[in-house]
Amino acid sequence: MLKLYIGNKNYSSWSMRPWVLMTQAGIPFEEVMVRFDGFDAGSRFKAALAGVSPTGKVPVLVDGDLVVWDTLAIAEYLAEQFPELHLWPREADKRARARSVCAEMHSGFAALRGACPMNIEAHLPDVGALALRDKPGVRADLDRLIAMWQQLLAEHGGPLLFGRFSVADAFYAPVVMRLKTYALPVPPDVAAYMEHLCALPGVKAWVDAALAEQDFRDFEEPYRLSAAR
Repeated sequence: MLKLYIGNKNYSSWSMRPWVLMTQAGIPFEEVMVRFDGFDAGSRFKAALAGVSPTGKVPVLVDGDLVVWDTLAIAEYLAEQFPELHLWPREADKRARARSVCAEMHSGFAALRGACPMNIEAHLPDVGALALRDKPGVRADLDRLIAMWQQLLAEHGGPLLFGRFSVADAFYAPVVMRLKTYALPVPPDVAAYMEHLCALPGVKAWVDAALAEQDFRDFEEPYRLSAAR
């Protein structure tokens, strides 16, 4: 059976992508959660991954003797192994477009990701408001997200980015979590997409597990001293 190594569900946006993809698509796998305790060479997190991942990061997909790391590589491998699931859109032009927006997510939106790290259990509208006020990069990233999502939803008729669930929705699920946590403003059509995505069983299962963790990691949350709301 496939084995997927992930970090804390509340914080690990990179882990969320393949976990949601596999869960929503019905791909069976064994989950191995490696708790965040720090990322220095002597941490238990790094020690647990030392014999698994050459990068010492999550997520990591293990298939027998094969190790696949990096979310985009994992998505491509799964799409090849399970072609009948059509994890990418079936049409070549739509596949190219979906790969483009996933690659953009993979390498972009640095300002939004830096100012608004994923924290599913928290509600931080004040932090989000300050980020929008003081960080032009966050405003630009949010504008780009809204424009992209609106165009894709209009072109493909919704309710998801390419009509039906695809890798693209799994890749943007952590961004939806950020927009909700930090109460960043979006228009009604984007809000409807976000709610539909959150209602998917694979996304809901991740969120429910994240809320159940109750594992406050202070190094992941420089903006507050405890998980108290």
